[in-house]
This record gives sequence, structure tokens and C-alpha cells, in this order.
Amino acid sequence: MDREFLIDLFADFGPVTIRKMFSGHGISVDGVNFALALRAGLFFRADEATIPDFEAEGSKPFQYSTRAKTVLVNSYWELPARLFDDSEELAQWARAALAAAQRAKVKKRPKGKKAAAKKAERKKPVAKKRPVKKAVKKKVRRVGKAKRAHR
Repeated sequence: MDREFLIDLFADFGPVTIRKMFSGHGISVDGVNFALALRAGLFFRADEATIPDFEAEGSKPFQYSTRAKTVLVNSYWELPARLFDDSEELAQWARAALAAAQRAKVKKRPKGKKAAAKKAERKKPVAKKRPVKKAVKKKVRRVGKAKRAHR
């Protein structure tokens, strides 16, 4: 899916930011990514509130294969194909996906001083290290050429 197609597709939803991502594009509003347009299709952000809607449509979660296994990403689900022809309903699904992405963002740990303080509280006490003894420099008396010759 190219950029112009995506802009047209989300016209009824409102302005979106489209950025290159992986093998396609990430689609966001106000810095909140709610959709992925990849070679495999268009995937919307989903959570426990919206996954039943995707399941009812026969959609599946995003997945990709590595050399060792297939990874299932349950937070993004494939948009039902029928919605590509119904821009008003697609806009409703996009709003639901944006809401799911915003809920997920709220669930994440807060960043900043409070988070650092909580992290410090959770740290286990570390055994104290022994103080390192400083090496004592020995003064070496240098003997000049003239004094060496007299010896």
C-alpha cells in the first residue's frame, strides 16, 4: 500500500501521520501509532475491548516468521477486507483502534522521576565493595651520568 492510497483510505477518519516502518508504514495520530500497513495487509491496534470485533469478522492477529519460529503479535489485527469499500465504517474501526492504542499507552509505566524512584526502591541491596588500596609510589633516586662516572 502506498502513501497516497492510505491518505485516501483514512480521509473520513481525519488527518493521520504516515511514516515508513519495517516493510511498510506506521499510521498514527498525535504520536500514537494505531495501524500498520505492511505487505501482509492493514493491521489495526487491538485490545481486550476490540479483539472480539476482529474475531467476529474472521480476522487474525499479525504474525511474522523468524528462522526459529512464528511470532504472533496479538496487539495488531488484520482489518476486514470489506472495510476497504466502506470508508465511514473504516473510520469507526480506526477510532476504536486509536482508543485501544491510547489505552495501551496509559498502561505503560510512567517515565520520569517517579518511575526512577520506584525502580530504585525495587533494587536489591548490593554488597559493599572493599575500598581499593592505593598503590604507594616509591621514590626512585635517579643517579645522573656525572655521579655514576665517579663510582
